[in-house]
Amino acid sequence: MAATRFILVRHGETTWNKEGRYQGQVDTPLSDFGRRQGQLVAKALQDIPIDICYASPLSRAYDTAKMCAKYHDLPVVTDDRLLEINHGEWEGLLAEEVRIKYPDLLAKWQTSVIDVKMPGGEDIFEVRNRAMAAFNDWAFTHTGKTVLVAAHDAVNKAVLCDILNIDLSHFWQIKQDNTCINVFEYHNNKWRIVLLNSTGHLGFLFSGIEQKGL
Repeated sequence: MAATRFILVRHGETTWNKEGRYQGQVDTPLSDFGRRQGQLVAKALQDIPIDICYASPLSRAYDTAKMCAKYHDLPVVTDDRLLEINHGEWEGLLAEEVRIKYPDLLAKWQTSVIDVKMPGGEDIFEVRNRAMAAFNDWAFTHTGKTVLVAAHDAVNKAVLCDILNIDLSHFWQIKQDNTCINVFEYHNNKWRIVLLNSTGHLGFLFSGIEQKGL
């Protein structure tokens, strides 16, 4: 059976990434810098054969995917299973505000995400289960194809943990910078990582920039 190849990217920087706010499923737009990042990742992928494009319905991921898809004359299909983790009551708050209002829960989130369900939100297992359901579907429905997926920090990390067959307690050991490129394949009933958190396309833009996963 031919391999299904996935190119998984994180969206570009948003206005809330820049401010250090937890955004979760709030539909925050790309910043001007984030749009530039999106243009650069699109150019980096313009000569790579891509057959199908999927994205989270949140505009930061969808717009990043659209920039990539235009070079391939492809539509972008949205899938709710790619939505960012629901941060619940944290959404819209600055990191420091969360630290003041939920100090113990934030400390847990920053060390062991598997023990945390944000008030009114999701836990990381829910994110992994819905996102991996999508990837497992596509692995079989798009056999032999290359699939571009634009998603989010927590989604990407949860998926990569699952593909690497490691516990979600390793969540913080995987970095996902804005518009990073990950490549992995499904072949002979196994997942295989090809590339992880590649940001070379950002060049000088990336130098010295702290990428916030909020």
